Amino acid sequence: MPSFLSKKTLIVFSLFALFGIFLFLYLTFRNKEATIPIVVKVEVVSPVHTLIGKSVQGRDIDAYTYGTGKTHLVFVGGVHGGYEWNSVSVAYKFKDYLDANPNIIPENLTVTVVPSANPDGLYKIIGKEGRFEPQDVPKGIDYAPGRFNANGIDLNRNFDCKWQPKSTWRNKTVSAGTKPFSEPEAVAIRDFALDKKPQAFIFWHSQSGAVYASQCENGILPETLKIMDAYAKASGYKAVPTFDAYETTGDSEAWLAKVGIPAITVELTTHEDVEWEKNLAGIKSVFEYYKNNI
Repeated sequence: MPSFLSKKTLIVFSLFALFGIFLFLYLTFRNKEATIPIVVKVEVVSPVHTLIGKSVQGRDIDAYTYGTGKTHLVFVGGVHGGYEWNSVSVAYKFKDYLDANPNIIPENLTVTVVPSANPDGLYKIIGKEGRFEPQDVPKGIDYAPGRFNANGIDLNRNFDCKWQPKSTWRNKTVSAGTKPFSEPEAVAIRDFALDKKPQAFIFWHSQSGAVYASQCENGILPETLKIMDAYAKASGYKAVPTFDAYETTGDSEAWLAKVGIPAITVELTTHEDVEWEKNLAGIKSVFEYYKNNI
């Protein structure tokens, strides 16, 4: 009999122990929600990279496009290659800024950056493919040969507005090609403009420290004057509606005016400085103009 009671007591105690364990677990976890892993999709904002053409020597002419708005702005550097290498630098600086600050672009805008429109002329001076740093630029040499493409053509005389086979750069006669758009680099800009039909072009050059409007046979487009004034006022560069230092023919901005696309030329003050803060202010002013007026 005592042996039987002992075994029964053991079973009872065991059942109470199990009940206690289950009760403890229930009271401990009843108010805690199950942890469910949440997968967050992080969207990396990157530009759309497009190859818009090739140079005479086969180098890429790249374009980087940001945003999806209906109003399309295009910024171009390096038309005059290594002679104006800082115009390439400011374009890449702008690209880096957009990479880091994509939200700076208003929702109604799309922005394309073409950093180097004359890569052969750039290579002629820098001797390096693709991106470069200011310390890569050689000192104490004549940069003027880098103004031209590999065929010796001044690309900013090869567009179809008042084109002539010979044109002028300062007091020099330069070759403008065998016909309008004889050069692949000029064709790349032309075809991109005609295909995308952007609202406006902004070209960086150097070195007169001014913002110029553009015109062909029919005068300056009203919108061109407005963005010229906006960029000039914000940047501190002087606004110059008409370039009259010497006669030019066949320039890209004039051809764009001919086909109805506003275009301005932003001339940096020297051939070395990027003047980033001035140009960033000018860029933002153009963004603001098109955000509010289109």
